Amino acid sequence: MDLKYVKQLLELVEKSTVNEIEVEEKGHKIRITKAAAGSASAPMLHAMMPSFPHQVMMPAAPALPAEVSSASEAKPAAPIAETKKYHEIKSPIVGTFYRSPSPEAGPYVDVGTKVKQGTVLCIVEAMKLMNEIESDTAGTIVKVCVDNTKPVEYGQVLFLVEP
Repeated sequence: MDLKYVKQLLELVEKSTVNEIEVEEKGHKIRITKAAAGSASAPMLHAMMPSFPHQVMMPAAPALPAEVSSASEAKPAAPIAETKKYHEIKSPIVGTFYRSPSPEAGPYVDVGTKVKQGTVLCIVEAMKLMNEIESDTAGTIVKVCVDNTKPVEYGQVLFLVEP
């Protein structure tokens, strides 16, 4: 299923009074459900997850405006020569980047923080679901590549870690 087509479906549901749409094409099936105003959407997401192939759901996570605005910010965070000696921690999903668990709390990590494999580095919110992003290596954070509350794309570098 074409990613542009999925984005169009998301935009259609977002802007219309339609609360749910289900499409099956070439063996791929996708269902998009809009939560009712004031209701908790987490139970709806869990119910929807089995009906989505994992790889289809991930790129379709945020609303279209977030992806459009992040296109200009998706430039490399550091020169290529600089990143080659550092391990890149990339976003596994499209969403909104948060450095701390809440607005009042301090960031999970800062430049100079020593991390172990499995240490929580940040949160990426996708479809009102908070996804903790963990370090996949041990080392020291040398650069935070995204500003707090900014949209991120799949595969975008979030942190540089010196192993």
